Amino acid sequence: MSAAPRGDAPGGGRYGEAVFRPEQTGEGERIDFGALAYDDITMKRLRALGAGPGWHCLDVGAGTGTVSRRLLDEAGVASVLAVDRDVRFLVERAGPGLDVLEADITDPEVVPGRFRLVHARFVLMHLPEHARLIGQLAELVEPGGVLVLSDAVDLTNDQTPGTPYSVAMRAMWQGLGATIGTDVSWVPSYPHLLRAAGLAAVAAEIHVPPMSPGSPISRFWADTWERSRAAMLATGMVDDTAVDDAVRYLDSDECAALSAGMLTAWGRKPEADPR
Repeated sequence: MSAAPRGDAPGGGRYGEAVFRPEQTGEGERIDFGALAYDDITMKRLRALGAGPGWHCLDVGAGTGTVSRRLLDEAGVASVLAVDRDVRFLVERAGPGLDVLEADITDPEVVPGRFRLVHARFVLMHLPEHARLIGQLAELVEPGGVLVLSDAVDLTNDQTPGTPYSVAMRAMWQGLGATIGTDVSWVPSYPHLLRAAGLAAVAAEIHVPPMSPGSPISRFWADTWERSRAAMLATGMVDDTAVDDAVRYLDSDECAALSAGMLTAWGRKPEADPR
């Protein structure tokens, strides 16, 4: 994932530095647990949108590169440019057709060229200036190509029972917001923002992976809470015991909860006028 510039969050932090540091032992595995939970649905959508032979693709905030490699291996695209602020996991698993660029996507001049597919997953939720960045990504789509954006949607509300899971999730969202500026409240506006960026045939869907003891999404959240524990404690909403209880709850038969969902929205850039 790409990280947010300093200054947006009250604490002035950024993804990959204040929390979720790539050099921290196990961070690649944490990202891969998320990939196991979401990659199949992501690939199903990308292939339904036409991703295949001859396509040149951009994968923004590519993480460990699971989507990039599946685009090459399963969809048979021509090439993928995988961009992240820290590319250590991408370089470790590079292969034919996969080009790696270490860069901050918030720089409007950082990515050269135009692409048939521009994809970003769990990236923009950590960044400020959402409308500008979506417009910037839309500019990287060639005529007839597609922009596909996925981010988290929080499914807890005032009526959600106060389980160890829901308590920890509320503290996590608040703590990450204060530390690195994470904000998922605007994610349901993706379709409107894609239309405002000049894209057509806009649509969206939500996927919620099932949580059960030992499942990839349960392990992802447990690892995420451990790595964001300081930010969670700083909210005053939880203490160490509450976080520990939530981690145990995820791995117990008592767990009965909805994971945060993944909203995916897409839009197609109109073909160039032949006149």
